[in-house]
Amino acid sequence: MALPLARFMPVVAWAAVIFAFSSIPDLGTGLGGWDLVLRKLAHAAEYAILGALLLRALRSELPALAAGIAYAVSDELHQHFVPGRRGAPLDVLIDAVGVAAGVLAWRSLDRRRDR
Repeated sequence: MALPLARFMPVVAWAAVIFAFSSIPDLGTGLGGWDLVLRKLAHAAEYAILGALLLRALRSELPALAAGIAYAVSDELHQHFVPGRRGAPLDVLIDAVGVAAGVLAWRSLDRRRDR
């Protein structure tokens, strides 16, 4: 059974946004110590959105988690080849937490809507 393309368009669009940000050589805020905190929060937030969109599209938690984490790994690999950036295993972990949070949030909203 083919899945409707419309459910996947937001996933593709958001993955493109993540890819575009990952292609920028330096995303520093100039806020000193806060820079690291803000960038890690941004990682978690952008992947939470991806996790929610993946669950919306795939309609199953485990495939959504797996796809989101796989994309996080590929994103860190991509950053390895961007001048001024580096891929980091810690960022994959932060992204995975974000994906899980997005999946849980979407599932919670979906269950409330069904009531």
